[in-house]
Amino acid sequence: MRNGTATAFLIHGYLGAGKTTLARRLEAEKQAVRFTHDEWMRSLYGDDPPQAMFRECALRVSNVIEATWTRCVTLKMNVILDFGFWSRQERDRVRGLVASLGGEAILYRLACPDDVAWERISKRNQRLESSLYISPNTFEILKAEFEPLDPDEERVAIQD
Repeated sequence: MRNGTATAFLIHGYLGAGKTTLARRLEAEKQAVRFTHDEWMRSLYGDDPPQAMFRECALRVSNVIEATWTRCVTLKMNVILDFGFWSRQERDRVRGLVASLGGEAILYRLACPDDVAWERISKRNQRLESSLYISPNTFEILKAEFEPLDPDEERVAIQD
């Protein structure tokens, strides 16, 4: 929080890039409330929600989380948004929302090679504590939905 302004830390990256690890670190360093979408999904729908229901469940969770994190920003509390922010449209929407609430948004970009990401996911799949199960097929299919940052998007870049 700077000069009474809340900061929203937006975490962008593909599966296995280290988003939640960074979010947990920032939570402590920045005295922020962390919102990790997968943790809420798992808590409400289990570690492998049915594909037919997944998008509807994810949208419900997103709506509840947004109602909560926006209230935090309004109250001048820092927040960590560990959502991936896979589309430019969503990044722009959330940056605009944060600004409309009087907050500041800082975007973090995490990236690592696919083989490193998949290795992390494979290990995580063996003991799903706060994550969702990701199959190799899902890992590959979802790449088509992931939009890298555009050159004009300010960010703090973290490479593995």
